[in-house]
Amino acid sequence: MSTDPLSLAKMQEVIDALLAPGGCPWDQKQTPLTLCDYVVEEAFELVSAIRAGNTPEVAEELGDVLFLLLFIATLHSKKGDFTLAEAVETNAAKMIRRHPHVFGDTVVQDQEELLRNWERIKRGEKKDGGDGAPAGAFDSLPTGLPPLLKAYRLHSKSARLGFTWASDQDARAQFDAEWREWEAAQAEGDQERMEEEFGDTLFTLVELGRRKGIKANAALDAANVKFLARYQRMEQLARQRGQDLPDLPMDEKDRLWNEAKALLKAEAAAK
Repeated sequence: MSTDPLSLAKMQEVIDALLAPGGCPWDQKQTPLTLCDYVVEEAFELVSAIRAGNTPEVAEELGDVLFLLLFIATLHSKKGDFTLAEAVETNAAKMIRRHPHVFGDTVVQDQEELLRNWERIKRGEKKDGGDGAPAGAFDSLPTGLPPLLKAYRLHSKSARLGFTWASDQDARAQFDAEWREWEAAQAEGDQERMEEEFGDTLFTLVELGRRKGIKANAALDAANVKFLARYQRMEQLARQRGQDLPDLPMDEKDRLWNEAKALLKAEAAAK
């Protein structure tokens, strides 16, 4: 479905009014740099809405993200850097160039070949890293990515470049080796080495998930949501019984935890 140009025009009218004389003083002080944190925040809110399956909230948050992107494009346009149309045209050309199996005569046999071809095209687009040297394989990876997401991207890109374990069994063997090193560091009581080995173990675990189509960041987010829902139900049950959850003995907390799990599962099944 194409985006309604009238919708974007309406949003552009709002932004133009905010930035015009007599508009909003706060908006008029903003720069692309000051808006960065808001883009990240709104993107997280959009992701949360999508993962929660809340369609009305997805629509709202999508609008917020789009507003910020159009706002940033407008600020650049006013400075004479580029226009939104130029940014869109550049992106469309890039997508066409990177999908020769759709827009050209290239034939790919499977998804692995498709992704390898994608990486080859990307490397061809960025032939030097600014110092005359060829661009590195990971130069385009954003430095500000959250660590768990970055680990997934590193493994994913490495796999496209043919730099990964040959089999799932080999990857599992590496994880087992990292786990043994983590346990050895614990036995030594070396805090610095424990942190290093724990990081290595997590990094390898991310790859085990990736090989099964699991994105570690999304999986951990789901685990966080599940834990919070269960704990909040524990608090609710304790309040209903006149109990203060933190003061309860551990065996009673375990009983409430299991009760909360059962209730949430039953409610989910009834939907």
